[in-house]
Amino acid sequence: MTQQPFSRPGAFDLSGLKAPAPPSGATAPGAPGAPAAAGGSSYAVQVTEEAFQGLVESSMTAPVLLVFYSPTRMPESQQLADDFVTLSTEFEGRFLAGLVDIDAAPGIAQAMQIPSIPLVVAVLDGRPAPLFQDVLPIEELRSALTTVMQQLTTQGITGRHQPRSVAPVDGEADGEPPVDPRYAAAQDALGDGDIDRAVAEYQKLVTANPADVEAAAGLAMAKVLQRTQGVDLNAARAAGAANPDDVDAQTLVADLDMLGGHVEDAFIRLIELVRRTSGDERNQAREHLIGLFGAVGNDDPRVLKGRQSLASALF
Repeated sequence: MTQQPFSRPGAFDLSGLKAPAPPSGATAPGAPGAPAAAGGSSYAVQVTEEAFQGLVESSMTAPVLLVFYSPTRMPESQQLADDFVTLSTEFEGRFLAGLVDIDAAPGIAQAMQIPSIPLVVAVLDGRPAPLFQDVLPIEELRSALTTVMQQLTTQGITGRHQPRSVAPVDGEADGEPPVDPRYAAAQDALGDGDIDRAVAEYQKLVTANPADVEAAAGLAMAKVLQRTQGVDLNAARAAGAANPDDVDAQTLVADLDMLGGHVEDAFIRLIELVRRTSGDERNQAREHLIGLFGAVGNDDPRVLKGRQSLASALF
């Protein structure tokens, strides 16, 4: 399988893969207690054709990243798979890494119409889209995944996978429960619909470690959710249209844009507001925009572009 340009649209047809029922006693990777991939990660699984459908279904909880590789056809792709095992532990359930050896599971590659290896496909709510096509150094891969997770957080996608069972290492007792993710309390609050508690939990994490980028992004996004609780969408947008220089009206619509995934629209709205206002109103609009930058992540190209436009609007 040769390396070719990847130009396929952002979705694959999964209908061609009809997974047979798993053998008696087998556990699908998407279910609690499934075996972890080699390397001991609680958030990585070696994918088989029989259990593939279960793995796809687990993407209803949080993203699944499928890593297509071949140790025989492209040995360097094995390193990519190994790095995803390592990073899946670091991200503590924000994604589940599904390792697909195309030689051992050719049916999956055929059903997904994989054009080349290596390839990483993100699956969310059962919908796949290509993510990476190259073997990146682990530092670049870590940065890229951080950006992806921040973008998902901006869209309100904050679920986490539960740890898969792994073989205990020397000195650990069999069956010892895995350590809960750092963000479990905040995620539980979001799951319960208690936005105020989620804000408080994220604030604790940021206070304890101001360098925790993911906690800061989670806090910023939770505050967006907090500010938009109970808001009438149509009324808010009508007020924004009728009062283009009203900072409160415009920042609320920007928050709604963020929740709807219209990140650039939110940025442009506030940048133009900064351009039109002065004094305290301009400062309020600027600070609100910086908060939205934090929700998306400082490495996101949209944020970099937004910061340049903000500087131009200010000076």
